[in-house]
Amino acid sequence: MKKASSNPFGMLSSLSHGYRILLITSAVTTILSIVFNYLMPQVIRFAIDTVLGDQPSSLPAALTAILIPDKQDVMRNLIACAIVAMIFSILSGLFTYLCRYTMAKASEGMIERLRNQLFSHVQKLSYHWHVTHQTGDIIQRCTSDVEVVRGFLSAQLLEMFRTIFLIVLSLILMFRINVKLTWVSAAFVPVVMLYSGVFYAKISKNFKKADEAEGDLSSAAQENFTGVRVVRAFGRESYEIDRFGRKNDFFASLWIKLGHLLSLYWGIGDFASSLQVMVIVVLGALEAAAGTITLGDFLLFTAYNSMLVWPVRSLGRILSEVSKTGVSVSRLNEILNEPEESDAPDALCPPLDGDIVFRHVSFDYHGINPVLKDINMTIHAGETVGILGATGSGKSTLMYLLDRLYDLPQESGTITIGGVDIQNIRRDHLRKNIGFVLQEPFLFSKTIRENIGITSLQNELSAIRHSASVAAVDEAICEFAQGYDTIVGERGVTLSGGQKQRVAIARMLMQEAPIMIFDDSLSAVDAETDAKIRLALKHATNKRTTILISHRITTLMNADHIFVMEKGRIVQSGTHETLCKEDGVYRQIYEIQGALEEELSDLNKEVTV
Repeated sequence: MKKASSNPFGMLSSLSHGYRILLITSAVTTILSIVFNYLMPQVIRFAIDTVLGDQPSSLPAALTAILIPDKQDVMRNLIACAIVAMIFSILSGLFTYLCRYTMAKASEGMIERLRNQLFSHVQKLSYHWHVTHQTGDIIQRCTSDVEVVRGFLSAQLLEMFRTIFLIVLSLILMFRINVKLTWVSAAFVPVVMLYSGVFYAKISKNFKKADEAEGDLSSAAQENFTGVRVVRAFGRESYEIDRFGRKNDFFASLWIKLGHLLSLYWGIGDFASSLQVMVIVVLGALEAAAGTITLGDFLLFTAYNSMLVWPVRSLGRILSEVSKTGVSVSRLNEILNEPEESDAPDALCPPLDGDIVFRHVSFDYHGINPVLKDINMTIHAGETVGILGATGSGKSTLMYLLDRLYDLPQESGTITIGGVDIQNIRRDHLRKNIGFVLQEPFLFSKTIRENIGITSLQNELSAIRHSASVAAVDEAICEFAQGYDTIVGERGVTLSGGQKQRVAIARMLMQEAPIMIFDDSLSAVDAETDAKIRLALKHATNKRTTILISHRITTLMNADHIFVMEKGRIVQSGTHETLCKEDGVYRQIYEIQGALEEELSDLNKEVTV
């Protein structure tokens, strides 16, 4: 993937394809607007020096004849000058409208493209990237930082072009009127530019800190809102409020410091600008009194000097905006320059209904402690396989590798399906053919019907209800007032843990994948419902390879084959009957869980009595 540009102007270039005609039109109309705006003081000078005074006209003879056909008719000549000035004003306003409109159209199109690029790119980033970055920070970059870039493109970019053109044009016209006064006025420009550059560096550094603090604040808020049930359940409202308050205080202090810098910058700038205007007015008045400059030229020069002051002042403000935009662009580029998941050009899309074979698979997440150590496992096509192990034994990691949520490093073994290495299979094809139900499934803020049917083009209610029946959730859904049209709250908050798991199972069944993985996805249902679901799955998943991951032996005992994992290794394998006869982890867990079930049963009987 080509790396994104590291500065605002590079980003502009990459986003401007298809909008360059609009940008050029905006630049041209900006120039025309400025030209007509600068012609109005010329009309005023002409009216004062030529119409009211006795200075010869500097305009072409034909234009002079139109404006003052009769030197004695002063009122008529002044009206003609006023009409010309009004025409110039109308044209300046018209071209200002056109430049703003074309720039707005171009900038909004470019920002729309940037948003689409960001969202599309984030969708293609690796699972590892997503789990190592805070959601709140990602959202903040894709919203607040994009808005900063949007502001730069829609306003500051045009203002920068306009400012530079105004400065150059003002100085050229002022030099033509009076060289000495122009040099005095121009002497203030490098002073303003120098202190603007100093503040530019300081503002850039402080804005980056504030932007990062905003991302941290957004992450804290997002995390708290998402985990609101846990916060309420454990009475941690006060703690969360204090934690958010500390982050908010730090964020506010950074913006106060930034505001102090900006206030200091604008205060110095206003003093320098006022001093420049005062010096020019005093010196210009002395020149006019001495007769070295006409009254019309003096008024024209002061008008152009006033027009010069604001662009010079704005240049510093634009530099501070460029600084902020540069920070936002660098933060966005940290996302855009992340490598996307990619497949080899010759990646295959074979049928995935063959045996799954793990050969000498070893894996670690951060290069510290291995999670999997020399795993050798064969899952025959159409089998139901169980994987048992304690938390952290590597059960889920095996499935993440199978689904290529993480890629297996070189010389760390191989995983094949039907004899084809999964590294040579297209990711989208692999994942479409592997159904995955997690212990904590994610549900979208849509209807139950939409959540179940999202994995399949076949979203008829009859098919959805069939999958829900297999997952033993159809009856519960029908008890809702809106049935399958019930809106699921954010992250499935309106459903119980068991209902969410069963809806996720129904969603996966709609996928009709040849390989199905249940990663401890029956942990939130009672033993009776667990048995009912497993029985229904046995009939519904005929000829499909099913992998059951669980800490509960009753969930796995009817599997064709069971693998027992401990500390990243397979320590036992076999059927439930054979494993119960062996001394080992499986029998120990089975006996412990059996004893616990008996104790619970006796306790329930005592409570009933």
